[in-house]
Amino acid sequence: MSTADEPLAGESDFDELLAILDLRQLADDIYVGSHPSKNPVRTFGGQMMAQSLVAASRSLRHELPPAALSAHFIAGGDPDKDLEFHITRLRDERRFANRRVDVMQNGEVLTTVLVSYLAGGRSLEHGIEPPDLPDPQSLPPIDELLRGYEEVVPHFASALRPIDWRYTNDPTWVMRDKGEKLTYNRVWMKTRGAMPDDPAVNAAALAYASDTTVLDSIITTHGLSWGWDRIFAVTTNHSVWFHRPIRFDEWVLYSTSSPVAADSRGLGTGHFFDQEGQLLATVVQEGIVKHFPR
Repeated sequence: MSTADEPLAGESDFDELLAILDLRQLADDIYVGSHPSKNPVRTFGGQMMAQSLVAASRSLRHELPPAALSAHFIAGGDPDKDLEFHITRLRDERRFANRRVDVMQNGEVLTTVLVSYLAGGRSLEHGIEPPDLPDPQSLPPIDELLRGYEEVVPHFASALRPIDWRYTNDPTWVMRDKGEKLTYNRVWMKTRGAMPDDPAVNAAALAYASDTTVLDSIITTHGLSWGWDRIFAVTTNHSVWFHRPIRFDEWVLYSTSSPVAADSRGLGTGHFFDQEGQLLATVVQEGIVKHFPR
């Protein structure tokens, strides 16, 4: 088993994540973002959300932390072409701000993202308790869990991996191979390199990672897996609520489950916890999920 003291693969992938979050300003409230060298057939939704959050944050008049992000995916992006982020300033106050970001390519809107900012100060606090799980450094990295399954889940095996994933349970492809089911998925995560101190970039990295594993529980509830089974899945909308400041180069737990699947749509919910058990962020994602039995 590999440990955290051993060198990690994917350090160059992490550099690419930082590069795509370093947007270029084209005009007032218009930014341009690139793609990394490894991409799915369509632009990764987590990438568009992360870049949109960075673009929106750069337009703020006052330094404010992100409070919530909501994305609606309208059309797929071409990974061979840059993306444009067009910002609409909806509200600008000392403690509140709102932005709409339209992600565009060739004059077409691919995704619309609403971002709210709030500096609320201290008041009532409580949160749900995280599950009791093994320490991330005692768990194998994702590269080990993909070994021997490269032909089953080739898109995962060849994907950009700027995030170090440590599953506390078997991932879908291993679970399916064992003939098991599970109604939840829990993964420790952190970036594979040191993050800048910029709170918006750390929140953007979390938004990027939040688009992974969140729909897994829809299919593991039924004992299915990507790769083994014929499954069509596409995200329609995705929301993140940021509860506390985030350092995404420190271990966080992403605990996800699926409360419902109906009418060829499935809902995934997730919570990010730090190692002290504080709830950092909450995620809800809906996707079209269809299973075609062989």
